[in-house]
Amino acid sequence: MATTKYTPRLADKYKAEVVPALMKKFGYKTIMQAPKLTKICVNRGVNGAVADKKLVDIAIDELTTITGQKAVATMSKKDISNFKLRKNMPIGARVTLRGDQMFEFLDRLIAVALPRVRDFKGINDKSFDGRGNYTMGVNEQIIFPEIDIDKVNKITGMDITFVTTARTNEEAYELLKELGMPFKNIKRDNN
Repeated sequence: MATTKYTPRLADKYKAEVVPALMKKFGYKTIMQAPKLTKICVNRGVNGAVADKKLVDIAIDELTTITGQKAVATMSKKDISNFKLRKNMPIGARVTLRGDQMFEFLDRLIAVALPRVRDFKGINDKSFDGRGNYTMGVNEQIIFPEIDIDKVNKITGMDITFVTTARTNEEAYELLKELGMPFKNIKRDNN
């Protein structure tokens, strides 16, 4: 009896719907020219990590729970005496998602987490970096259903970066929009 390999819903959608739509819009000759999502990086700085080392451990546990992949501590790069910061002290947490876990996280972010944001009107479409990458900020970790609100001692945010193979902001915007990112409905200028 042959078993079929599981593929995330958005991975199938990318192959079946997103690539043909991008090829039609931008006139690519082959499917290899179509931009793709390569990784999602989730970063979280921890305020007060210098004074209390347990805050970093809590941030690592929460990011691990949210993403389904083990998060690691981010270390300070240099000494800053005004902040009582020494080089290589843990000051945050990060995780990089690729492959199936990346598509699963993106699916949960779009379908479950973002609709739980208070007064949500769509995400800003101005946060592209010019090289096809998009970064968005989330103000509260409690929008993710994996986080138990009763166990949260401090509400903090995180940055989520979508790294693509797109060469321009417009290509990256269309890729993310086709994957289902809920951008605000405002007219874009082509820069």
